[in-house]
Amino acid sequence: MVPYDEFGYFADNASEAGLDYPGPPTVGRTEVEVAPGHRLSALVWGTGEPEYVFVHGGAQNAHTWDTTLLAMGRPNAVAIDLPGHGHSDRRDDRNYHPATNAESIAAVVRQLAPNAKAVIGMSLGGLTSYVLAARHPNLVRRLVIVDVTPGTNREKSARITDFVNGPQSFESFDAILARTKEHNKERTDSSLRRGILHNARQLDDGSWVWRYDRFERPKDAEAATDFTTMWDEVEAIRCPILLLIGKAWSVVDDADIARFREAQPTAQVHHVDGAGHSIQGDQPVVLAALIRNFVEGATA
Repeated sequence: MVPYDEFGYFADNASEAGLDYPGPPTVGRTEVEVAPGHRLSALVWGTGEPEYVFVHGGAQNAHTWDTTLLAMGRPNAVAIDLPGHGHSDRRDDRNYHPATNAESIAAVVRQLAPNAKAVIGMSLGGLTSYVLAARHPNLVRRLVIVDVTPGTNREKSARITDFVNGPQSFESFDAILARTKEHNKERTDSSLRRGILHNARQLDDGSWVWRYDRFERPKDAEAATDFTTMWDEVEAIRCPILLLIGKAWSVVDDADIARFREAQPTAQVHHVDGAGHSIQGDQPVVLAALIRNFVEGATA
């Protein structure tokens, strides 16, 4: 069996990002019951009241934010595993639509971080965070969205879904690593290995399976990734918003940006050099600074 120490890789994160590493951060895992018999898992950084809430993308998990949080100086924060992802429970109906997710995330934020300064959401977590901010404004004071709008669709995200909807199980760690490398050629082997250990689990027979659940797929596949009705949610948001877009490649096009500016004329939009869709993976230190400047600049 391949050993896995969930909290034993932070030094590697710091080293790859060129960050000082004075020692392990204070990080623990907790659970919140969001509905009878249904729990979400979250990583709690620090010992004080959380200032930030992080919501990862589809087929990811809360550890995707590790390097960003180290670069931010290890603030008190909560990084949540979405329903059906990471260590969170799966839904029997396999409904992981942003509107459904948002109610579960709201329950976690209400219990763990009701006074957080900002919510940061990426991809599916970003769509979920739009809904959270629109429907639970008391829980979202500032919103950072990483590379997604309701204009993101199946065609724009094909590069991601081609990987996510591929094989669910692999006969060995080498096999799952090879598959991951095919779709992440710009990442280092150590980074990919670490990511797999966080995002997959080894079975007793030595094979590996992804931790994330598959989305329910209706007969009309387009309907499963049509979020255009969510523009109403974006328009309803009243807190400050920062939309970050990967400059190397993105699931947000110029038409999406124009529509976003119509919905939120005062929002900030920033393109991140050297980053694709997963800005926290490609440029975590830059992302950390952008978040800090957006949030702390407003309270200085």
